[in-house]
Amino acid sequence: MTPIRAVCVFCGSQPGARPAYLQAARELGAQLARRGWTAVYGGGHVGMMGALADSTLAAGGRVVGVIPEHLMRPEVAHQGLSELLVVDSMHTRKRLMAERSDAFVVLPGGYGTFEEMFEMVTWRQLQLHAKPLGLLNVDGYFDHLLAFLQHAREQQFIRPQHRGLLGAGTEVGALLDSLQRQAQPPDGAGRLERS
Repeated sequence: MTPIRAVCVFCGSQPGARPAYLQAARELGAQLARRGWTAVYGGGHVGMMGALADSTLAAGGRVVGVIPEHLMRPEVAHQGLSELLVVDSMHTRKRLMAERSDAFVVLPGGYGTFEEMFEMVTWRQLQLHAKPLGLLNVDGYFDHLLAFLQHAREQQFIRPQHRGLLGAGTEVGALLDSLQRQAQPPDGAGRLERS
């Protein structure tokens, strides 16, 4: 694995019902910038997406947006990013976001966020990448999901060794520290090139 230089953030295009959600996106953006890590995300300027991008940029960080052409109108792509990539499909978007990142963080969101997260976890399970993934469990947003994943493990649909592929934390700094530790094995063994 490589040291973290860029983090892919999956999050909602809505602000959510609680102010804590947007605050978490802003804090994550600011901390990514302070660490010198590029934020890679879905390219929108609204909701959690916009809060993440704006806070990263305001803190002097770099932001790469990846947005499918068909979402340019409804989502209205963020026009102030360091780099905006307009792609042909959702599949291309996910592939490019994964290629441009060394780790993944999941913030509160809806179907799209869940779909992106589970695809990256599945790719890791299948050893298509070895990049760390973590949920930021803001105000207990993911409590039921985490309980369901535990249920799936208990029912033997998720193997015990795969349950830990998706980490979770409630504090931005601690979650990013955990991803950094996972991305940099102490002995330097098992490093893979960026996929």
